[in-house]
Amino acid sequence: FGWFGFNGGSTAAMHETSQAQTAASVAVNTALAPCIAGFVVFVLNSEVLGGKGFDVPRFCNGILAGLVSITGPCAFVKSFEAVIIGLFGGFIYQGASMAMRKAKIDDVVDAFAVHGACGLWGLVAGGLFGNPKEGLGGNGFFYSGDQLQSQMFAAMLIILWVGGISSIAFFILKRVGMLRISDEIQKEGADNVEHSPKKAYSFSEKNGNKVTGFCTGDMASVVVGAKAFPANR
Repeated sequence: FGWFGFNGGSTAAMHETSQAQTAASVAVNTALAPCIAGFVVFVLNSEVLGGKGFDVPRFCNGILAGLVSITGPCAFVKSFEAVIIGLFGGFIYQGASMAMRKAKIDDVVDAFAVHGACGLWGLVAGGLFGNPKEGLGGNGFFYSGDQLQSQMFAAMLIILWVGGISSIAFFILKRVGMLRISDEIQKEGADNVEHSPKKAYSFSEKNGNKVTGFCTGDMASVVVGAKAFPANR
């Protein structure tokens, strides 16, 4: 079930009506947030930020951004709040992705923008939304609740823990020369040197039509028959 199984299954049981209703609400929220986030990122890249054509990888990351944003508070918010969380998640992903590129930090799959920035937003969102009167377990700031301070404290601890442990690990890897691959391998391409097969997909022909996908440089393409649909990465 993917994310639906993960979020909905976290109710741990559905033998009572209230548990089933919670799982159903979680499933709806898990669907709404990524739809909105994906749409926001899609429009930003194709219409607002001067993109050329449809950026499929960013669109997919926008969907992931919405999923990450809603996972934390998915059981404690109403559907309209899930839409708001997904909306902001799309903008947060886009901003974090652009900031990483501006800072010249290599993150080819936007892992930080999706899981770091949007994960942090999801954590904070759990303290902003959720009406205690709804009986869902929420206690958000917008409803005079006090959950936000706990969420912010947790966010600070996570940043300190992850930042500290990662810094130690990266320092050790750098000292032993294992933090990054050599310039020679980068020039030749890690796919050619370290991966097998060297392409994500091999060309194949079936019933006279070629169906293949491949990645070259900063261009990802999907070829179906004689048509190619490029997507800038």
